[in-house]
Amino acid sequence: MNFNKKLAVAVSGAVLLMAGQFALADSATDIVDALVSKGVLTEEEGKLITKGHKSKTDITPVVKTKDNALSLETADGNSSIQVNGRIHFDYRNYDYDDAIASTATTTGADTFDLRRARLGVKGKFGKYYGGEIVMNLLDQSRMSLDVGYLDVLWFEKAKFRFGQFKMPFSLEQLTSSNNIDFIERSFVDQQIPAKERGVQVFGSPRTGTTYAVALSTGNAAADQTADTAREGDNAQDGVDVIGRGTVNLAEIAGDPKNNIYHLGLAFSTGSRLASQADTNVGGDGVARTRGVTFLNLAVPNFGHTTFDPASKVNRLGLEAIAASGPFKLQGQYVRAGYSFASSATAYHDPDITTGYLQATYTLTGETHAGRYKDGVLSGLKPTKAFDPDTFSGGAWELAFRMGHYDASEHRGIGTVTPTSASALKAKDYTLGLMFVPNPNVRFMGNLTHTSFSDLIGTGPSVGGRPISSETALLFRTQLAF
Repeated sequence: MNFNKKLAVAVSGAVLLMAGQFALADSATDIVDALVSKGVLTEEEGKLITKGHKSKTDITPVVKTKDNALSLETADGNSSIQVNGRIHFDYRNYDYDDAIASTATTTGADTFDLRRARLGVKGKFGKYYGGEIVMNLLDQSRMSLDVGYLDVLWFEKAKFRFGQFKMPFSLEQLTSSNNIDFIERSFVDQQIPAKERGVQVFGSPRTGTTYAVALSTGNAAADQTADTAREGDNAQDGVDVIGRGTVNLAEIAGDPKNNIYHLGLAFSTGSRLASQADTNVGGDGVARTRGVTFLNLAVPNFGHTTFDPASKVNRLGLEAIAASGPFKLQGQYVRAGYSFASSATAYHDPDITTGYLQATYTLTGETHAGRYKDGVLSGLKPTKAFDPDTFSGGAWELAFRMGHYDASEHRGIGTVTPTSASALKAKDYTLGLMFVPNPNVRFMGNLTHTSFSDLIGTGPSVGGRPISSETALLFRTQLAF
């Protein structure tokens, strides 16, 4: 080795040493590269000098943005962390007479409402692990856990999830409250397992298909904390087996950018524990405006203590989406069957059925196919963000939904019938208009009319006065990140 090369090696080594034991400055790397390019050092000698050192760009975390939300990611992309949250601020106005509403303390009163306030963090830790923790901030006594889970991603077609999370059953429930097309979910949401504690295996066996199977405690997240704000959750039975499978025919046909042709099938089966304190069957029937409670089904009492009064709960769910361009048609049907033991050999098997059919159309031309991934819909994103200076941009969506609730098979089961102020059937019709100025903000308005039939006694009431229907006007201002 000649003197110049010895000097070059010595200088390069000194620069590397000054750059630190673990990281090599970009400028030092440039010096070595320059010496190689000028022939002072061979490529092998340059690699030998820089061996074991990394450039700043290889170790410096990267700040990324998606839909105006920030995340911090390692340079290799294997680990990341993102803070997320939501605030849903509502106003509700009902058609009840002022004299009726003034006597109603918990239902039917016009009000402003902070519907949701949540803050969480979502992360990816190495190539094969991830998770999320989200806290409810509305609990006045203490924060409560909304979801908290760990994902183990060893196998692409068989991933695992442990903790408290949304059960794999309903398209509408699996679609985030930030992304649903209406302010409140449909009657279907009252008859499904939602956020529970358990373990799940899920994946996509082939393009356009998904599956998920979970074992859960059978208890809703609200029943395991002080938060009881979510009405109507039916998941009060023992350990459940819950599953869902979906197929998107448009994706299989190679046309996922323009259309959605989604079909889904879901099931759950489990036993209700006799020791559980909750005595409702299927939760309360509540108008999808957070208005009147029109039905409260008590567990039938057959005058014996030998048999669990509600031994089985089996659910079947069907779902479909047909979307092309700015138009989307979506529907679900859920049958929840309950088996009651009236004697050693006699059982009753009444069902509660719910369903909805909805149509949405984006007036500004945004398409729905881009919202679909792995059997679930994300939020509507405007093609161009709203600019108040030119009063242009943003996305507008018009929506219509009709839904039904039917618990008529429960009439006369056992010695305890529904309360005298009840209705076994309900139908509702909702007209909605939504403005999305950017992916983080939404303004929504819904007009909902609900009618009640198959009455028990005088039917549902507000402020002690029977009503046959309810009309409500709802508005929401939403921030999500």
